[in-house]
Amino acid sequence: MSERFRSPGPIKDQLREVGYLADDMIADALFFADGLRKPLLIEGPAGVGKTELAKAAATLTGARLLRLQCYEGLDEAKALYEWNYKKQLLRIQADDRHAWDETESNVFTEGFLLERPLLAAIRATDPVILLIDEVDRVEVETEALLLEVLSDFQVSIPELGTVRARQEPLVFLTSNATRDLSDALKRRCLYLHLDYPDPDRERQIIELRVPGIMPALALQAARIVHALRSLDLQKPPSISESVDWARSLMLLGVADLDSSVISRTLAVLIKNHRDIEHASAELDLVSSPGKEKSP
Repeated sequence: MSERFRSPGPIKDQLREVGYLADDMIADALFFADGLRKPLLIEGPAGVGKTELAKAAATLTGARLLRLQCYEGLDEAKALYEWNYKKQLLRIQADDRHAWDETESNVFTEGFLLERPLLAAIRATDPVILLIDEVDRVEVETEALLLEVLSDFQVSIPELGTVRARQEPLVFLTSNATRDLSDALKRRCLYLHLDYPDPDRERQIIELRVPGIMPALALQAARIVHALRSLDLQKPPSISESVDWARSLMLLGVADLDSSVISRTLAVLIKNHRDIEHASAELDLVSSPGKEKSP
């Protein structure tokens, strides 16, 4: 299989064309993950663009994105495959006069198999990118299953035999670092850490994602967002929320940020009432129009 990314140099420009502002570290990580045929583990706080990087890579390469959204309680049936039991039951009822051996061979076939993202990625014949999102949310047992699949790119289905990948998909794993992943999984992957951008980089992201915004307004917005992230908020604003905020400012026809505008639009950035109150106090918005003064 030929490399999707021929060299790290053009990757930044190519990602920018599909709306993702990458730096040299991100470009190198994509280049090495593709060239070494290794999964890329992307770790960092929520909302820094980990999932968006996988989506941008899929858009850039023209590959189909298969996403496994991880959560507590995710098991093999939801990650790999399961049988369509309702359809099997109907077939069994229709074949009730046949011997069980014959019926069993009829119901455990391709037509009754429900593919989940891991199996779909292994069986794919077209170019695919596999995104295993928020892998830190699964239990250790499920992490071991992921490690087994990613090590060999094959899976054993007792009724059908071993299914081996016809091609190795480019794999992204994301983690919000809510728990430590196993050393075995980390050894299998290349590693990329993403953090919130500094104000100048966020300004560039805003200008890329919000065409027509004035650079001065984009920089003002980026600085406010940077200040909010420095506060003790339950959920700091993500990059996508800062972009949404900039779009909201454009809809209002705002050319310059003041306390009134910030107060009016703060809920676009912050989605928690306690956080809004805390941010309003820290940014001295409590006396803005539409709000009562503190006693």
